[in-house]
Amino acid sequence: MQQRWDKISAWLREQQADAAFIHTTPNVFYLSQFFCHPHERLLRLFIFPEAEPFLVCPQMEVASARNAGWKNPVLGYDDVQNPWEMIASELAKRSVSAHATVAIEKEQLSYSRVEQLQAVIPHARFVSADEPLNRLRLIKDAGEIKLLREAAAIADYGVEVGISALKQGCSEMEVVARIEWEMKKKGIHEMSFSTTVLFGGKTAFPHGTPALAPLQPGDLVLFDLGVVLDGYCSDITRTVGFRSVNEQQQQIYETVLKAQQKALEQCRTGTIMGDLDRAARSVISDAGYGEFFPHRLGHGLGIDVHEYPSINETNDSPLQAGMVFTVEPGIYIQGLGGVRIEDDVLITREGCETLTRFPKELQII
Repeated sequence: MQQRWDKISAWLREQQADAAFIHTTPNVFYLSQFFCHPHERLLRLFIFPEAEPFLVCPQMEVASARNAGWKNPVLGYDDVQNPWEMIASELAKRSVSAHATVAIEKEQLSYSRVEQLQAVIPHARFVSADEPLNRLRLIKDAGEIKLLREAAAIADYGVEVGISALKQGCSEMEVVARIEWEMKKKGIHEMSFSTTVLFGGKTAFPHGTPALAPLQPGDLVLFDLGVVLDGYCSDITRTVGFRSVNEQQQQIYETVLKAQQKALEQCRTGTIMGDLDRAARSVISDAGYGEFFPHRLGHGLGIDVHEYPSINETNDSPLQAGMVFTVEPGIYIQGLGGVRIEDDVLITREGCETLTRFPKELQII
């Protein structure tokens, strides 16, 4: 944690800022190892160029913050106290003036919270902390990579469970329930996002919602799932055929697989991220399906299931060792179905490591 604080403190000095006001659960966790969903209550982490940081959280969460390893001051408040009075006192101890420059997460901070902060620092000047925080989280350390690797292995198992649950007449929701029950048995408290299992024509909707339609022979089945392990997410997609696939379904599957392999071959340090997207997209376009690939190639993965970097054709930043992101081309055709193949990828000094390893050859179940 000290290294992370030091980097934020150094950035504050560069910006001539007096404090960073961190409020989003993922960034508080990244900088404190304390994970808390405060609901409507106040959760805040204050970091300074020189002074000691402090944490603000509901009183009922103070013990959890300490158990997570937070050893600096923590201001706990109950539901009838005004935490801003405590914050004002702590800021005064650190000589933060009414004209202070404060770094905030502009993309996430509500206007009402800004007003509360301005009541304490009435003439504050605000700068955005979003970009430095995103850059800091972009490169994963050894501990984060270990958790991401383990979360990916559990996601692999989730696909295996889902495939084993397929039988004629079962519903998408039944398969979702089976997957999540098996994840609970492994100690997983939370999925990275709502588990997606889609049958037949619904596979043509990239973000379709599982329902009660029965599985029929000839259906494509798309699984998109991930787990949260000690605060870190995984994300995998696999598509299989039930009993049989027709010629066009097989063709789009092979096209998507080829597109993903083309992108994975270029996953190494120095490659421009936009080139990955273009590599996969060119395979799909050359096969005549370009208009049916409507989304970017992938997204960063870590504490959030969607974080930096965005793997899209306009991103001209190079890949760096320690980045973790998804590679997930897809083809979606209304009336026929859709195919997406997604893996979690770690950039290493030698090339890349694919963290999700469930087989990708077309399976007919």
